[in-house]
Amino acid sequence: MGDRWHVEVDRTVCIGSGMCLNHAPDAFRLDSARQSHPRDPDPDANEKVLAAAEGCPVEAITITLADGGEQIFPPED
Repeated sequence: MGDRWHVEVDRTVCIGSGMCLNHAPDAFRLDSARQSHPRDPDPDANEKVLAAAEGCPVEAITITLADGGEQIFPPED
């Protein structure tokens, strides 16, 4: 069984660009204020969700391992 991730969007940082939807339309949605939300906050690890986080122009998306909390994105310095 693969890793599960925990995905959060910091809506104080999100600018509603919709880039997350371009990379992973099944994983994110925009609300009426154009703020991003993960459809499932604890998805199976997958490249589309990672691409969405990497493509966010303001790095509003954080991905951690659901078990243990190790940060996947953004990488810790």
